[in-house]
Amino acid sequence: MRLGVLDVGSNTVHLLVVDAHRGGHPTPMSSTKSTLRLAEQIDTDGRLSDPGADSLVEAVDEFTKIAYTSGCKQVMAFATSAVRDATNCDDVLNRVADETGVRVVVLSGVDEARLTSLAVRRWYGWGSGRIVALDIGGGSLELSNGVDEEPDVALSLPLGAGRLTREWLSDDPPGRRKVAVLRDWLDAELAPAAKELLAAGTPDLAVGSSKTFRSLARLTGAAPSSAGPRVKRTLTSNGLRQLIAFISRMTTADRAELEGVSVNRAGQLVAGALVAEASMRALSIDTLEICPWALREGVILRRLDLESSDTELPAGER
Repeated sequence: MRLGVLDVGSNTVHLLVVDAHRGGHPTPMSSTKSTLRLAEQIDTDGRLSDPGADSLVEAVDEFTKIAYTSGCKQVMAFATSAVRDATNCDDVLNRVADETGVRVVVLSGVDEARLTSLAVRRWYGWGSGRIVALDIGGGSLELSNGVDEEPDVALSLPLGAGRLTREWLSDDPPGRRKVAVLRDWLDAELAPAAKELLAAGTPDLAVGSSKTFRSLARLTGAAPSSAGPRVKRTLTSNGLRQLIAFISRMTTADRAELEGVSVNRAGQLVAGALVAEASMRALSIDTLEICPWALREGVILRRLDLESSDTELPAGER
């Protein structure tokens, strides 16, 4: 069947259209994005602003039409930290449903970690043993550890690249002292989570997924996306430290000129790199393999596993 996955994130709304069947490899057919920056449209009361809600309604309506025009039998719509954290989350999503006919389901941070872990496990297979998986989003960091498709431990921390950029690195470029203080703070924040994660067992493989990790790997010498998803890509702690020393002295405009860095993500690249570095340090990871699958693929795979059931995953209907 042809499926549409509509991911309402902190920075972008992303529609992925795939051809998929149970037991098969989901094949991407098209990808459409719109940069809404919903996390930046949260007011002092924690509410998603009216203009932010307006833009979300418009994007969901437009992208759902694209999905069904593309032949999708179903659109699975979900939202992550920006909408999840908004104090008016329910009101906003009720409005989306009323005006577009699409039910957007809010995923918890733990569910994000679980579904990302599923995607990573399916990509690397059973022979990879115990896998620790890391995923850096705009609003949160997801971590998991396990030997099965359901991880033994799944955690979510409010350490997203966009969130930390807004809260810590407002100067452009960020000051050296601010970077050093953020490094120390991240070490303290990650220590309890790392202890809990590693208590489940020593990993055989450490994996990073998401656009942030792919960009960091590319900037430290990994193959470009044009080489295809099956090319092995890695990110090393040494390479990451050298990269941070370089990009933390650059302006956002200069970082946007780097290969593999989009204009929309250039501003939060330093914070994302610092979270990646601190996570690897906390978990004593020297090398991460970069997985091309992440949360969206996990949503698709779980939907296929459940077939007609909609008990755990979003199913937007018009």
